[in-house]
Amino acid sequence: MTLSLADAEKILADNFAPWVLDLGLVVVETGETHAVLRLPWSGRLAREGGGMSGQALMAAADTATVIAVTSARGVYGPMTTVQQSTSFQRAVLDADVLVDARITKLGKRMAFADITMTAEGSPDVVARASTVYALLG
Repeated sequence: MTLSLADAEKILADNFAPWVLDLGLVVVETGETHAVLRLPWSGRLAREGGGMSGQALMAAADTATVIAVTSARGVYGPMTTVQQSTSFQRAVLDADVLVDARITKLGKRMAFADITMTAEGSPDVVARASTVYALLG
């Protein structure tokens, strides 16, 4: 059963640190093995030169993975990041970022995902990430 957008938003509100919530992430899509979140543009997230900071993009990728894993499992449970690798390919200037997390393998104790980030309105990839999660419950 796919996680509803309302349930995904509640999971964000109830289970993430205040600084993650300050990113303003919005769940825009969930599916059997994926989730798409929007990271809204904010000057507060810009680094020197005006591009969105890599830290914000990495946190968004990590958060999108939690929602994708939850959608794939059908229920939220405790989990933790074991590994995350991110490659930045271009700067994001004054645009929201769509963060598309796709589960590539879901086991009983581990989950693996690939994440693609694009500036809204552009097909060009901003960054790619891969994550590994330990499922704790």
